[in-house]
Amino acid sequence: MIQATQGPRLRGRSTLVPVLSLVFLLSVSGAFAQTTSADSIFFIQVSDTHWGFNNAKVNPDYAGTLRKGISEINAIGGQPDFLIFTGDETHMTDDPAVRRQRMTQFKDIVTALAVKTIRFIPGEHDAAADNAKAYREFFGDPHYAFDVKGVHFVVLDNVSTPDGSLGTDQLQWLAGVLKGFDTGSQVVVFAHRPLVPVWAAWGWQTPDGQQALNMLKPFRNVKLFYGHIHQQREDDGPGFDQYAAPGMMFPLPAPGSVASPNPLLWDAAHPYRELGFRTVQIDLKTLQFTIKEYGITPDGTLP
Repeated sequence: MIQATQGPRLRGRSTLVPVLSLVFLLSVSGAFAQTTSADSIFFIQVSDTHWGFNNAKVNPDYAGTLRKGISEINAIGGQPDFLIFTGDETHMTDDPAVRRQRMTQFKDIVTALAVKTIRFIPGEHDAAADNAKAYREFFGDPHYAFDVKGVHFVVLDNVSTPDGSLGTDQLQWLAGVLKGFDTGSQVVVFAHRPLVPVWAAWGWQTPDGQQALNMLKPFRNVKLFYGHIHQQREDDGPGFDQYAAPGMMFPLPAPGSVASPNPLLWDAAHPYRELGFRTVQIDLKTLQFTIKEYGITPDGTLP
């Protein structure tokens, strides 16, 4: 167990838990036996693909890892309601032309996904250098809301401002969106950074995240799915749970375990260790969430 010094307790779960809670599986063998019906929602979360990263000491397969992940996703079978990339689709660059080149290449690569609906969120690598100017050109608005089968999904942008805050305008927008929701409804939030602080010294927080959390308090069962920290993590709070996803390019150290959050070096004995994606299924009758984690394999096939 790891204790979060700036947030609720971290817990990894591996068994079914009561209604309004979640199944958290650290590893999976075989395809996810999901159902796509009116009684459930099935989506896939992919995060931190960092297209354009090219450090062979960290990931010698930097040009192939994303494609391997896409191959595994396509092998799951069935048709998810949507797939969402939760930020850092591309790796940061100060060159606007290179930034757009990477976004063009990334969008071309993900056309191989056998998924009808694909959604995106910016990460700081995509948006911080130009306040999401290029991101908007390629992916659209960095914050938005949508509904699927009666569940409300809210996408927040906590990367485009210099300090990673949501900002007054977006908080006002969020208040207006939530005002239209019944407080008994299910709300799922996506963002790149956590709303509950994980490790502020490394930027693993949203400076004005508590304001968003205060707005969400009337809803009894809010889930946040985010990326940024490149590792599986769960933080619980009253009526609010947040779940960090693994990255698909390189893992990062546990919060506070070292002086700075530099990418972990490649382990040849355990290639692609801690890299992967996840599936999430919501049972609309019980509001039980089931999360399954998938690791990247050397040949791009499901484990």
